[in-house]
Parts: sequence; C-alpha cells; structure tokens
Amino acid sequence: MASVASCRYRNQEPAMNCIIVDDEEMSRAIIKHFVEQTQFLHLVGVCPDAITASNVLRDEAVELLFLDIEMPQMSGMELVRSLTVKPQVIFITSRTDYAVEAFEYQVADYLVKPVTYARFLKAVEKVRDNMDLHTLSQQNPRDIYVKTDAKIVKVNLNDLLYVEALADYVILHTAGGRHIVHSTMKGIEKKLNTGDFARVHRSFIINVEKIEAIEDLSILINKKYIPIGASYKDAFYKRLNVL
Repeated sequence: MASVASCRYRNQEPAMNCIIVDDEEMSRAIIKHFVEQTQFLHLVGVCPDAITASNVLRDEAVELLFLDIEMPQMSGMELVRSLTVKPQVIFITSRTDYAVEAFEYQVADYLVKPVTYARFLKAVEKVRDNMDLHTLSQQNPRDIYVKTDAKIVKVNLNDLLYVEALADYVILHTAGGRHIVHSTMKGIEKKLNTGDFARVHRSFIINVEKIEAIEDLSILINKKYIPIGASYKDAFYKRLNVL
C-alpha cells in the first residue's frame, strides 16, 4: 500500500492519508475496516510494528497515524518521540494508564479497545476539523477560523478586541459582536501568536492596539474595563514601555 490514490471528500478536497500501526492482527483488521468505511480517510499503510511504520513515514506523506502503544522492539510512544515531523496521532490501546503521558505529546485522541465505529468517527472528525481550521488560517495570517456551534466563523484579528474565559469556553469579543468557542485560553493564545495580543489576566487576552486607556489596574477597551492580574502586571507594563 505504498501509492497514494486520488480519493476525495467534501468539495473535492483530498482525503487524509493515514497508516495503522498495531502488533495485533485483529486490531489492525478492525481499524482498517473503519478507515475503509470513512470517506475522508485514505489508507497508505498497515504496519505490524513501529519500526516498519517509521520507514513508511519516511516514504509517504502521512497526515494521520493510528498507533498502538505497547509493541515489541519499539513502543508507540518511542515512535512519536523519534519523529521530527509529526502527523496527527490517535493512540488506540487496551491500556488506560498511558492516557496522561500520551496527551503530553499533544496527540489528537486516545481510544481504548475495543473501539466502536462511532467513537472512531468522532475522533477522526475532530482531526479533520482541526486540520481544516489550520489550513484556512494559513491562507491569511490576519484571520483565524473558529468553530461555534455547527458553523465555522472567520475572525479578522484587526477586529478582535479581547478574549474572555468562561468555564470550558472562551468568548471572542469583536467590533461586530461576540463568538463563543469551546476552547481553553492557552489554545486561543496559540492562535493569536502575533505581537498585537497580550495576556493581562488569567481570564483575559487583549488586543493591545485597541487600548483606549489604563486606569489603576484596569484597561479600557470599547467601554469595557478589563482587570490586570497581579501576576501579569509587570510583564504587561514592560511590554508597553511604561515608566
């Protein structure tokens, strides 16, 4: 399975190339069947061990890796650590005790055997949506794309006033309204990786260009007073070059 076929999905966008790595034949067969039932996936390799997989990864443009953890010679964790260019990774394992360590490698998901197709599909759809958002954002670095409810919304960074944390969500306040997104502040900070934004409180990220005034320990933006956290104050004032 070395060649890449011209499978298509959505508006004629290319399918995601993926490989399966598992030393259990039955597990490989089940995941292979799931992949073949999923229109936006294209299988380019099925590997019985991590060493074989590392060779496939050198030869093929792989975007998604279905990976067992406990395998002879080289574990799934060791394979991930060895990769300089990392595809999206979904661990599929019979063990639950590796989950915390697995997510330290920023894997897309962690599935525990036996895996149902519904759970498999949920995981790969999350990967697909994240890759779509990343691709869209790369087209214009002044735009970010966020998922709100059932739609994807484009937010121009010039219009973004500030970001506010709300439990498991964040609110993006813009000149034209607000968007509620299921994300963490850390995740949004990564998207706002430009010099225009500053974390000023554990619950607020601001657009520095939108500051109207700073009064005591508050920042005025668009008639809203935003608190400055004590642990963020010195770094924020230093950034503004306040004497």
